[in-house]
Amino acid sequence: MRIIDPHMHMVSRAADDYKRARRAGIECCIEPAFWSGQDKHHAGAFFDYFEQIIEHETDRAERTANVDHYVTIGLEPKEANYRDMAEEVLERIPEYLDRDPVVGVGEIGFDQVTDDEEWAFREQLEIAENRDLPVIVHTPHTDKPAGTERIVEIIEEMGVTQDRIIIDHNTEHTIDIAARTDCWIGFTLYPGKIEADAAIDLLEEYGTDNMIFNSAADWDPSDPLAVPKARDEMIDRGWDREEVRKVVFENPYEFFEQSPNFEYEA
Repeated sequence: MRIIDPHMHMVSRAADDYKRARRAGIECCIEPAFWSGQDKHHAGAFFDYFEQIIEHETDRAERTANVDHYVTIGLEPKEANYRDMAEEVLERIPEYLDRDPVVGVGEIGFDQVTDDEEWAFREQLEIAENRDLPVIVHTPHTDKPAGTERIVEIIEEMGVTQDRIIIDHNTEHTIDIAARTDCWIGFTLYPGKIEADAAIDLLEEYGTDNMIFNSAADWDPSDPLAVPKARDEMIDRGWDREEVRKVVFENPYEFFEQSPNFEYEA
């Protein structure tokens, strides 16, 4: 069963992880720009990082494992709090969105739910809306339900296209909030976020429409095979294979197919 993992930070992984992922069924991955473990203090650091995931990682994925690698570009919320730097970064975001492997804006959203984070979130939602691009939204690590509530309020207030937005990093404490919208709902199978068995339990309750699994797979304890393992667990629990395929392949494909640069063949 083919898999699309829509949230793999492969810049942090060895080339062997691409090979392992491909053997497990991952033929396509999307790498969102994210907070890379230490705050950046210069706009140029963002531009170098964007170039690395757009050029080097796309080439490395194809060269080492024949994996289709795409990217989303955005100012991650934690670093939006350096306002002067953030303004300089946002000025150049649109030029990166024109690059071939870039299929959306993200990840954006909240970390500590500050005024500067909200400013950056609104600015980037507007950029994505003007370009008809998919958006990956990051729900905060702390006070997650309240932060998710604020994300939904902003999305509704701005009137942006909800079926081009995935609200990610959901848990049992946020799914009711995200499910009030027409946005897609993401579950990051990652220690400290949500484990596969808990995410599958939620699918049993809420169904599979607009539901997407992803792995994150960054420098901290994480697993680039989290989605294939969740696929196997769903099958072992007796799920219909078509429903499993919907969560790990068809839903992420349908979401990113909304981008003109997404050329992976289903």
